[in-house]
Amino acid sequence: MTATTATTREIHEGGVVRLVDYLAVELTRAGVTHLFGVGGANIEDLYDAVHRTGTIRGVVAKHEFSAVTMADGYARATRRLGVVAATSGGGAMNLVPGLAEAYASRVPVLALVGQPPTGQEGLGAFQDSSGKAGSFDAQEVFTPVSRFCARVDDADSLAELLSRAITAAQTDPKGPAVLLLPKDVQQAQIDVPFRDATQTPVASTPTASAARLEAEARDAASAALRGAGRVLIIAGEGVAAAGARAELAELAQRLGAWVAVTPDAKDVFDNRDPRFTGVAGVMGHTNVEDCLRRADFCLLVGTRLPVLARGGLDQALAVTPVICIDPEPPFVAGLTLGGNLRDTLRALAGRLPPRPLPCPEHSGPLPTPPPTPVPQAGHGTLSYAEAVAAVEVALPQDAHVFVDAGNAGASAVHLLPAPRHGRFVVAVGMGGMGYTFGAGIGAALATGQRTYVLAGDGAFFMHGMEVHTAVEYAAPVTFVIFNNNAHAMCALREELFQGGVRSDDLFARTDIAAGVAAAFPALDATWAGDAAQLRRALLRSNAGSGPAFIALDCDAREIPPFLPFLSFTESTESTESEETSDECGPVHVG
Repeated sequence: MTATTATTREIHEGGVVRLVDYLAVELTRAGVTHLFGVGGANIEDLYDAVHRTGTIRGVVAKHEFSAVTMADGYARATRRLGVVAATSGGGAMNLVPGLAEAYASRVPVLALVGQPPTGQEGLGAFQDSSGKAGSFDAQEVFTPVSRFCARVDDADSLAELLSRAITAAQTDPKGPAVLLLPKDVQQAQIDVPFRDATQTPVASTPTASAARLEAEARDAASAALRGAGRVLIIAGEGVAAAGARAELAELAQRLGAWVAVTPDAKDVFDNRDPRFTGVAGVMGHTNVEDCLRRADFCLLVGTRLPVLARGGLDQALAVTPVICIDPEPPFVAGLTLGGNLRDTLRALAGRLPPRPLPCPEHSGPLPTPPPTPVPQAGHGTLSYAEAVAAVEVALPQDAHVFVDAGNAGASAVHLLPAPRHGRFVVAVGMGGMGYTFGAGIGAALATGQRTYVLAGDGAFFMHGMEVHTAVEYAAPVTFVIFNNNAHAMCALREELFQGGVRSDDLFARTDIAAGVAAAFPALDATWAGDAAQLRRALLRSNAGSGPAFIALDCDAREIPPFLPFLSFTESTESTESEETSDECGPVHVG
């Protein structure tokens, strides 16, 4: 046996191996099945080790941002650790925006970042980011967007640092962890001590005083909720991350509560359940505010309720008692219950009578009508509502849905019910355009389930060439591109808020479907000129095993169901009324 051909079994039994071989096996032990990234000289040894394990599939992306979002989508779809690898220099720096999204959205991702050999640090090494001799320090770059960041300066420190990194990524509040790996350290020979392959880490337990305080807070919350006649639950992404959908539904039944969801958590509660009130916040439904104004208590579950999730609700929240079940305190005043989210939901439900109660009547998540008639540019142009309705008809109930930023995304969040047995993901942490192309691929490869990516042309032109990755790996992803030949949300902001004096964000027409079809002859790429064609193309993609691509034309002037735009048009129409500016003024987001 040589160090470069060590097997997983041999590493478990001890011996001398390359550090990267040991690292690859440890990733397998952590449940990792895919490693996403872009190769390079200072990370190639890790890719070699991953290939040799035979248990982890290496996936090469077109750009490191998308590699991070692949790991992010993998983690959100599986609730396992997502892993991304990149080389030094520009490759490493391209990770930052993706890690920022994972940090803000509390997604467990491990980034393994190659670095030049330690002997060249501070001596003019190519892509030196050691912080020596005037070079910038990569550790200082990654620390603000990670829960843990360390440079592995010597081989002996890897075992401890890897354990700390994985623990930090998967401990609430979850998020990215980053290990900087110099090339010579990756290649170093290490002695692997014997360890039982079935050994699992021991979970930490809270101290007696912390457990007592937690129990007292639960008792206080239970007493308050038992005495409440009407309760509105607003559930967030943390419910999905904790795998607590069943516990949420049980608590809602015992409370007789209404249930709303944040824009990034449509899938955490059945959108067809009579308790479902709609989406909260700037892409949401007015029924949520109506229920909140009638509620005796608002219970936040798995969300801190950031601005996108509470836009339009601040006045009602100010006069409604709030209880928050989340690892971090909410952005509004209220009682916080920390600890394990599933356990807390079970404990609260256990303190309530075990009988389901009906929720009070409500109007349901009725779509917000557009402020003006939808403009029609001519034959072949679909409104957002028409396109989303076609998607709803075709969408398999076990599919995943990844919705990108922009007008089309706002429409999908507002109008499209989440599949009953799949994820519905919107990256609202940083809101980066193009997130969905990588994330959808990561989720599809991890689960094998059909995954819909709903994105605009602006997002496509940023990171849409990950279609190539989907083709290369036969990922079951259906890409649906809403093409309005514009950065339409920006264009509407310019028109509504700045007088429409610029046209920077309006572009000449492009035939995206034709371009993609020419680039990828084996890919089913279609232009849909009406809702029926879109529906047929979607159904055809469902029947296939690999990727499909569909583009449709929309109007950049159509105003989506996005509160800042709707509140502005309403305030403009009511300038002659006696309402105050606080009551009818626009909501500012972004």
